[in-house]
Amino acid sequence: MAPHSRIILVRHAQAEHNVTFDWSIPDAPLTPLGKTQATALAPLIPHLQREVDLIATSPLTRTVQTTLRAFAPAINRLGGPSKIFLVPEAQEVNAVPCDTGRSRSQLQHDPDFAGLDLEPLTEGWNSKSGFWAPDEGVVAERAAWVRRWLRGRKEGTIVLVAHGDILRRIVAGPAGVSGGPGWKNAEVRVYRFDPGYVEGEECFLDEKGVVAAAGGWDVTSTEAEVLASEGKL
Repeated sequence: MAPHSRIILVRHAQAEHNVTFDWSIPDAPLTPLGKTQATALAPLIPHLQREVDLIATSPLTRTVQTTLRAFAPAINRLGGPSKIFLVPEAQEVNAVPCDTGRSRSQLQHDPDFAGLDLEPLTEGWNSKSGFWAPDEGVVAERAAWVRRWLRGRKEGTIVLVAHGDILRRIVAGPAGVSGGPGWKNAEVRVYRFDPGYVEGEECFLDEKGVVAAAGGWDVTSTEAEVLASEGKL
């Protein structure tokens, strides 16, 4: 266990559903601007490219595309795409097509996933049922699982690329999910484990600051629903 690890959390760059608000886009990929944002992020974080020991990502297309571009120097240094960890527990929350990943058999033929180890994608990982359901209590447990997984790694500096809604749960504290500002696209934040909770099941994180952001305030599917209900969208 490495309770003193530095945890680098990153939201993916702009994806198609962020622009169109079309949640029916299957496993929404990055837009051309999103690809530019992800590529532009790489030189903004040169110290992380040198220092990161482990790179992990949600297995959705937009997070994998972001990871491959934003952390290309670090990926090359660490041995290539096969060294990237796919963490299905870090997939986005909602049971809509844009937030639902594809099966291993589909991803095996996708050039963006070439060279990646797909073994973590077990049967049902993209079912949005059971452990993968969008129910708030289940999502909170999945977020806690991610924190425990990070705590269990031996590496000193760990990157995890994920999504706005699940990131809110991963960084939630004892008081629950923060009502503060969301994450920009291609935003990088640094965390450490809260020493008061690091040995427990929740092992909450303590934010140390925002390092960089290459994108803007494109909302998640959950944030869009809230804005629509308030007549702001």
